Amino acid sequence: MRRKESAGLLMFRRTAAPGPEVLLAHPGGPYWESRHDGAWSIPKGGRDSEETLLETALREFREETGFDPAGPFHDLGRITQRSGKVVWAWAFEGNCDPDRAVSITTTTEWPPRSGRFIEVPEVDRVAFFLIDDARVAINAGQVRLLDRLMDLLRAL
Repeated sequence: MRRKESAGLLMFRRTAAPGPEVLLAHPGGPYWESRHDGAWSIPKGGRDSEETLLETALREFREETGFDPAGPFHDLGRITQRSGKVVWAWAFEGNCDPDRAVSITTTTEWPPRSGRFIEVPEVDRVAFFLIDDARVAINAGQVRLLDRLMDLLRAL
């Protein structure tokens, strides 16, 4: 069986704060609404058959944030989350107003196994985090992407 793959973008900005900030997305829906630590993620999603991985990352970023990313895009490689999902990621420098984020919606069964379906945003909010705070908020499997970003910034 082939593992599920997704691709995403990690936006960073340099500020007067101690180190860069990264934009993370919080999943929408009632399951996630009270979860914080470990719930956030880079904007990412599944690949359509005709897309390259970078094209997937660009599309998913637009769909989940409503913002149009602009390169250059720096390859952060791939990581494997605890669930077995493989995530390919790229970093880029940018800025946006998180309060203006708009996400597409998805349908989910709620409550689980109830046969009832509701429509929820894929992402209910985005926010900038300092790297140390992002390490707590982000899905544990994606922490390595933050490490790779910091290595990249030291090399730039």
